[in-house]
Amino acid sequence: MDTVLILINIIVLLAIIGVLIYMQKKHVSFAKRVFTAMGVGIVLGAILQAIYGVESEVLTGTLDWYGIVGSGYVRLLMLIVVPLVMVSIIRAIINLEQTKQLGKMAAWIIGILISTTLVAAIVGISTALVFDLNAEQIEAGHAESDQAASIEERYASMEEQSTPQRILNFIPSNIFLDMTGERPTSVIGVVIFSLIVGIAVLGVRRKQPEHAELFVKMVNAIYSVVMRIVTLILRLTPFGVLAMMTNMVATTNFQGVLELGKFVLASYVAIIVMFIIHLILVTVFGLNPMTYVKKAIPALVFAFTSRSSAGTIPINIQAQKNGLGVDDGTANISASFGATMGQNGCAGIYPAMLAVMIAPTVGINPLSFEFLIQLALITAISSFGVAGVGGGATFAAIIVLSSMGLPVGLAGLLISVEALIDMGRTALNVNGSMVAGTLTSKILGNHDANKFNDKHAVADQASV
Repeated sequence: MDTVLILINIIVLLAIIGVLIYMQKKHVSFAKRVFTAMGVGIVLGAILQAIYGVESEVLTGTLDWYGIVGSGYVRLLMLIVVPLVMVSIIRAIINLEQTKQLGKMAAWIIGILISTTLVAAIVGISTALVFDLNAEQIEAGHAESDQAASIEERYASMEEQSTPQRILNFIPSNIFLDMTGERPTSVIGVVIFSLIVGIAVLGVRRKQPEHAELFVKMVNAIYSVVMRIVTLILRLTPFGVLAMMTNMVATTNFQGVLELGKFVLASYVAIIVMFIIHLILVTVFGLNPMTYVKKAIPALVFAFTSRSSAGTIPINIQAQKNGLGVDDGTANISASFGATMGQNGCAGIYPAMLAVMIAPTVGINPLSFEFLIQLALITAISSFGVAGVGGGATFAAIIVLSSMGLPVGLAGLLISVEALIDMGRTALNVNGSMVAGTLTSKILGNHDANKFNDKHAVADQASV
């Protein structure tokens, strides 16, 4: 009987995918198809949980099959991240007229990412204080205790590394290892290697132009193939969003959400406030914030459902280049850097809110000016190297809490709502990297205003 029910559920998913394919054939816009997939996924996930229950074997078996579509799509995106970042950055550098442009570009991107993370930390602190969040108000169950033990074990392994050693981890020692994504900072390692290769090509161009020309032709050819692969994968976005959203809603612990509703509400208030700040920055630089939102929304929806900043890199780059008018080099570097540093949600708002919640449990006054200043600065500085995959927020929280002398295990109290909050945090992370790329392109005079304002110039991968 269970097998029959699972088969029926699979047929339902395939039928919805068929509708999405029909919408594509009718030339319904990419953004509308993604939103449709997201909405239907929410409804389908809620229905599956209501019918079968979270602990049901039918639901577990159904979601395993749905995972082929959802997790499979994310894996395909992760597959293309390294070749896309590497080839795109090398190509962008060899098209620069002067290497000093590269330094300015990287400096502005990193500066905006870290500055906005500092602002995000302040927003997180303020929200936690306004909502009067306190870790003593949360009861620890079996799952929370297990999570606390896991976090403390992870901290024990991290404690042996000093801050200089963590920074040293950015520098790749084996590029082939980083191509596998083995390290949390693998994307940064690939970026650094690509920057070195690009700069080396500029040097070869001056001394051996014929060799440089051959290499440039090869890179351009590889770039064309990689971008075609990206196009093919991104056409699957609505299907991936549908399956991931269904799985997320079907497995959500709604009882836990109700119990920790105050923290969930406070988190999303902070996230929304930070989104508004991003739009204010866009407006200050002379760009229409509503146009920005329309162009950025497909990438943000995917980030929200996938909870992976690294997995969103290909869509992020395409949205910046095709929709926001950002130049090639800036789009690639901002998307890559933004996946591992200066994450406004995971490395800014989240650890700052946790610190304010936990401080009273060890007798620290969270309203102390000294505590608040120290927390904001530590949060911003420690935002380097946060892994752009699920769990990055925990990594950031461990660094901040340990630096503030606070017990790291208490971060496990929020395990029941972690996934729900992480969706909003990831979308904010990705938006922060897109804002950094857009503003940097504007500052350096490389921004294509005509493309930004052209309503037909959107990141509609399916039409490519």
